[in-house]
Amino acid sequence: MLNYNEITNKKIIVLDGEPYEVLDSHVFRKQQRKPVNQTKLKNLMTGKVTERSFHQSETAVEADLPVQTFTYLYENRGIYWFCEPGNPKNRFSYSEEVVGPQGKFLRANTNVEALFFSDKLITFKIPVKVDLKVVSAPPAVRGNTVQGGTKQVTLENKMEIQVPLFIEEGDIVRVNTESGEYTERVEKK
Repeated sequence: MLNYNEITNKKIIVLDGEPYEVLDSHVFRKQQRKPVNQTKLKNLMTGKVTERSFHQSETAVEADLPVQTFTYLYENRGIYWFCEPGNPKNRFSYSEEVVGPQGKFLRANTNVEALFFSDKLITFKIPVKVDLKVVSAPPAVRGNTVQGGTKQVTLENKMEIQVPLFIEEGDIVRVNTESGEYTERVEKK
């Protein structure tokens, strides 16, 4: 059981029989009233985001979600194929709706954690930062770089992002999977 002030970011709680991930929480006190924890919750079954206030006397049950590790193999026509680590013969697949938007950051032979609730897969947890190769980058053009020059490049997963002008084709860059933005260059070609 979690007290109202222990319901913080990234925690997973159970409300009305369904798991919710806490996206944002803020404990505050209005004038001379008792403190309140204003939270933004994401339903892990439906993906719907709601807001809820927890008062000082309220508690929530922390979800105990079993975690299994899978190895990502490949994606074909919206179906993502996985296997057990070290056993590529035992393959299974999940649709694009189940994998979610983070599927575009998966690379072949990458281990991912799958979270289950009541024996049903609800979400995959992938690393916060992944390294991807730049497959197409226009040449850097000198010009107005007062605010910092950027250009659009294409990564190996067909995703297009803004990067600094010094990034070239063949470089490996680190991308934040939560925001989809460039963070740093890992390896120069």
